Amino acid sequence: MNIFDIPKQYTSFCVCGDIHGEFKTLAYHLSQQKIENAVIVVAGDCGIGFEKENYYLRIYDKVSRTLKERNNFLLLIRGNHDNPEYFSDGKIDFPLMKTLPDYSILRFSEKHVLCIGGAISIDRKYRQGKMWLDKMKGRTIRPLYWENESVIFSETTLDEISKNGIKIDCVISHTCPSFCSPVSKSSIECWLSEDPELDSDLILERATMDKIYTRLIDDGHPLQNWGYAHFHNSNTEFINDIKFSMLNIMEIKEIM
Repeated sequence: MNIFDIPKQYTSFCVCGDIHGEFKTLAYHLSQQKIENAVIVVAGDCGIGFEKENYYLRIYDKVSRTLKERNNFLLLIRGNHDNPEYFSDGKIDFPLMKTLPDYSILRFSEKHVLCIGGAISIDRKYRQGKMWLDKMKGRTIRPLYWENESVIFSETTLDEISKNGIKIDCVISHTCPSFCSPVSKSSIECWLSEDPELDSDLILERATMDKIYTRLIDDGHPLQNWGYAHFHNSNTEFINDIKFSMLNIMEIKEIM
């Protein structure tokens, strides 16, 4: 179980939607929106793994000045457009920017935030096909799709959390339970027609998130907030007294 204590110098807790590798744009938004003294958790699709490792050091060098000036701290959860190795192995571990393994717990102002990465790529056939490979000719890394992208139900970790008396107040994930928005697949019909197994896999994915939600509720965790991204849209709704916040691309929202 990976527990990370957020330093007390950060007094605000924010979640950001997909950034798809646009770290400099994220830094710009932090400045424009005057976000400061904040920990910002990118809820997946950070765009990590599409370049060589030293590329991310150069990116960090470019955004760290803004992070330092505004006293902001960037934490990254894996999405379906991320190489899982960068998250499980902690390959990005800079002073003000880090990748988080699945089921990491952030301790912030006496509250506990459970971070769960992973989701299924609706464009997985395209990213494995000839069109994508032709498009990526000349790039330094291939393949650009990772089979182990899905969200995982870790009963062992959830058991350990309960055994240690840790109470989860907030969840940040890339995808979400089935009862949250969106509940329709009308916007991805073109992808469903090209990938015969996609629909059933997406149903299974959301069922896995349902299982995580049910387990947390059954274990008596005082859930108040749940932030997620993935769907490139924005929505806020209260379900069973829990505030579910869907974050659009580059949308930053304070949730605690």
